[in-house]
Amino acid sequence: QVQLVESGGGSVQAGGSLRLACTASGYSYSSYSMAWFRQAPGKEREGVALINKYGATGYADSVKGRFTISQNNGKNALYLQMNSLKLEDTAMYYCTAAYGFRLWPIRSTDFDYWGQGAQVTVSS
Repeated sequence: QVQLVESGGGSVQAGGSLRLACTASGYSYSSYSMAWFRQAPGKEREGVALINKYGATGYADSVKGRFTISQNNGKNALYLQMNSLKLEDTAMYYCTAAYGFRLWPIRSTDFDYWGQGAQVTVSS
């Protein structure tokens, strides 16, 4: 049974940093691409960052230079380091996995498994 569990969300002031983590279990990690999406109230879910099965990454323009996606060596953990956070980064952040190869840009329909989400709130 595939499981993705996020942690590390919270509240931070603008300009601060947070690190999200996602622990994966139940599938062959090397065969999957993984990503972070986010969804703010009243807005559509949007892709934030991707790391595909070959280790290539992609980012939304709004987070380039501020966010970094990474995995551990075993690929069963996914991270999102978020620096210089802005008010508009406030959202629920979701970890997701897709079997096979993915390239940026990404859509939520490209992904097979989802975590429950971690809330990130940025205040002034």
